[in-house]
Amino acid sequence: MADTADQKKSDHRPDHRPDHRSERKRRLLPPPAWWPLPACALLGLAAGGAYGVLKAPEYAATGYVVAVPNETTEPATALGFAQAYGRIATSSSTLAYAQPRAGIDARRLRTQVRTETSPDSPMIAITGMSKSPSEAADIANAVADALTLSSNQAAKNTGVQLLLFNQAVAPADPASPSAPVSGAVGLCAGGLLGGLWLLARPGRRKQEDEALPVVEEYASLPAQGEHSETKEKESVR
Repeated sequence: MADTADQKKSDHRPDHRPDHRSERKRRLLPPPAWWPLPACALLGLAAGGAYGVLKAPEYAATGYVVAVPNETTEPATALGFAQAYGRIATSSSTLAYAQPRAGIDARRLRTQVRTETSPDSPMIAITGMSKSPSEAADIANAVADALTLSSNQAAKNTGVQLLLFNQAVAPADPASPSAPVSGAVGLCAGGLLGGLWLLARPGRRKQEDEALPVVEEYASLPAQGEHSETKEKESVR
């Protein structure tokens, strides 16, 4: 009898063994709602850093050409011709003159040169771009020489002459962004995309759509005074 009583007592004792399922549920908590923001920022940082490391550096060399008026020409005329010559610096005829000295074909030369003009100064900036510093300087100087040669052939008629003001020199540092700069840009872009995703996420729209019928239901209910008035009218009838 004593053995059966002890067995019953042991059967009624509470089981203090840990529940591993509940612990797993506690550990596997859902991620916070703002998780896309840091995730997108980290992805942007990694992509920008990889782009800055893997891409070859690009160099830019700039030379300057100035438009000088003749004795009988007004300075404003030289300023206008400087704007016009800046536009034709990348034309096919100018690049055909510059091609032999630059050492590359005209189609590639067109993509590796750009010009800039100022509305206040009769100066033209000619910039050559390449993966080699010396080649970038050669491109800028070749286009500058070709532009001055072609424009000075018509100097008697235009009254404006182009002169080489400053020759392009091979740069020491690349013009393309470094890996830290490109990584910072990628971080900002990723964070911006993550923030936009949080603002336009599907879960938020679903919550707003679910809240609309509740508001309409409350709006459709009659007020307390209106309900009493309807009851009084029914009693009078």
